[in-house]
Amino acid sequence: MNGKPDDQRPELPDFWDKRFNEGVTPWNAGGVPAALAAYAARRDDRPRVLVPGCGHAWEAGWLARRGWEVTALDFSAAAVAAARQTLGDWPGELVCADFFDYAPAHPFDLIYERAFLCALPRKLWAGYGRRMHALLAPGGALAGFFLFGDEPKGPPFAIAPEALEALLAPWFVREEDQPVSDSLPVFAGRERWQVWRRLS
Repeated sequence: MNGKPDDQRPELPDFWDKRFNEGVTPWNAGGVPAALAAYAARRDDRPRVLVPGCGHAWEAGWLARRGWEVTALDFSAAAVAAARQTLGDWPGELVCADFFDYAPAHPFDLIYERAFLCALPRKLWAGYGRRMHALLAPGGALAGFFLFGDEPKGPPFAIAPEALEALLAPWFVREEDQPVSDSLPVFAGRERWQVWRRLS
């Protein structure tokens, strides 16, 4: 049994509800990172996109305004309420559900990763790659920002490069890997933009 109260356990919605309700959200970008904007500009299609752990959902709203079909997902009711404020009347779908249990009607073409893996306690990492693979259509992509480091505590829970490779290589091949110049202070100097293509 875990003796900590629910609002001190990041694997539970209560942890994140408390932080959103108290306004302690240093991961809130308040806009769109340059690497995502550049990636979106390179695509000439309108993919179906999932944004897990969407938080305030700035990127989800921006992608929807480009005409992309976007689903923003978070298991924290307070985060979903914050996203609703950000998004207003938007054409996408906002869902309050657990990423590991979420069952969409159709697979996605793209999953956007931003501060989601690093929000997951390490004991949940083992299912990350398999779940991403299951949610994506053949040839789909997992694209976004990954936080690297060896700090034992979190969140954010940084990952070693070889550990990310072990999580994703059975299911994906990496196509892009670039440094990030506009990270938020909580992530500065430790993020890389990566694109992983789903294997059949």
